[in-house]
Amino acid sequence: MTAQTTLDADRSSARTDPRTATTTVTGDCRLAYAEYGPFTGDPVVFLHGTPGSRRLAALFDALARDTDHRIVAPDRPGYGLSAPWPDRTIADGSRVVRAVLDHAGVDTARIVAFSGGAPSAFAAAAALPDRTERVDVVAGVTPPEYAAERPAVQRALSALGSTAPPALGALLRAQRWVATRRGPSFVASQYTTGDPSDAVSDRAAELVREDFLEALSRHRSGAVTEFRHAAADWDVDLGTIDAPVRFWHGADDANVPIDGVRRFAAALRTARLEEFDDADHLQTLLRAVPAILGAGESPA
Repeated sequence: MTAQTTLDADRSSARTDPRTATTTVTGDCRLAYAEYGPFTGDPVVFLHGTPGSRRLAALFDALARDTDHRIVAPDRPGYGLSAPWPDRTIADGSRVVRAVLDHAGVDTARIVAFSGGAPSAFAAAAALPDRTERVDVVAGVTPPEYAAERPAVQRALSALGSTAPPALGALLRAQRWVATRRGPSFVASQYTTGDPSDAVSDRAAELVREDFLEALSRHRSGAVTEFRHAAADWDVDLGTIDAPVRFWHGADDANVPIDGVRRFAAALRTARLEEFDDADHLQTLLRAVPAILGAGESPA
């Protein structure tokens, strides 16, 4: 594998994207990732949502430094700085994780996946058992056979991804255009059930907005591909996963209803579900990651 690396020289300040590197996957497909926290910390691969980017992990930069964790956060293909790979499958998520681990010089790591990053996390756990220490799935999507209830917006986006990809790409482009002209609450409201200003801090809302803008800044194919995947069977042998799996999910999550997550967790022999009684999609992320990294308490 040939790789070109660009690292930010200033590693001391807390920036939205303090250290960025690029490598390749499938030979010549550019793959970007960012690092947060100390370079010598315990490694964690952080997989963003759909749509999303490496910038989302900036939410936890200070936390990673406080808890001595090195967060490695890739842009999946077709997002942010990573090149499109429109014909990738869910199983190909393991190739993305492997490429990042290899390039970052990491042998084994914990995988933390948010929302639409969950399928890639399970693909990696199944294909890379010797490199996966544990999987933490935060407000994660489930295989379609467990999701009896899917929000109407999610169904519509999946349908467009499957039947009219150019139309979905145009819709995402329009959403990004609006997001550049609206305040952070416009994006944050897509992941909260109430007033975003009551649910998350201004800083968190701004970082979520930056993540959304970066995700769609150069390509829309990453989101189009993954919205199409949302309605497809996962080509992953979940029964082979030996690593501990912990689900973290909010009872008020309107993006991924918790009933399907309960069924999915019950079907996995190594899984355990932690529920937040009063958290929506974004609140679950903000509450779960501190517990995962050891700086907070698990839900009762």
